[in-house]
Amino acid sequence: MPWYYPNYANDMWRIFGVVFFNDPNHFVDQPRRTYKLQELKQFLLEKRIAIFDTALRIERTKGTASDKDLRIVEQADIDHLLEQIPQCKAILTAGQLATQTLANHYDISIKNLKMGSYTTFIFHGRSVRLYRQPSSSRAYPLSLLKKAEFYRQMFVELREI
Repeated sequence: MPWYYPNYANDMWRIFGVVFFNDPNHFVDQPRRTYKLQELKQFLLEKRIAIFDTALRIERTKGTASDKDLRIVEQADIDHLLEQIPQCKAILTAGQLATQTLANHYDISIKNLKMGSYTTFIFHGRSVRLYRQPSSSRAYPLSLLKKAEFYRQMFVELREI
């Protein structure tokens, strides 16, 4: 799948299935062992959920996708993205590297930012929440349902559910 979270072993789209449909397989194309890309895109569009990376280019320092083994070569222009989406009221990061990258860029202290919580920062005069969410990687030691509960709480707080 030429899109975000394409690895069938990654649980991001299962998390969204649990949160919005109480069904981890809602977006899963089980016979093909992939995800229903068109259905996902339509859903995200209807819910006004944008997805983007904090890095445009990364270097794998080892043969893994673990955050500790990635080096950002070129950061994404998050300022430009937020300028294009003036109604954006929250950003979620699903990993330590993404969280640290945004925190550094916006000079946000994340020292006490616990999993599932948020801090706010001001961007061009508007308040934006930065939510720290668990990684959707199965390597992250938390069950799918526990991960989904963090995401569900965020969407409830944002009044999206």
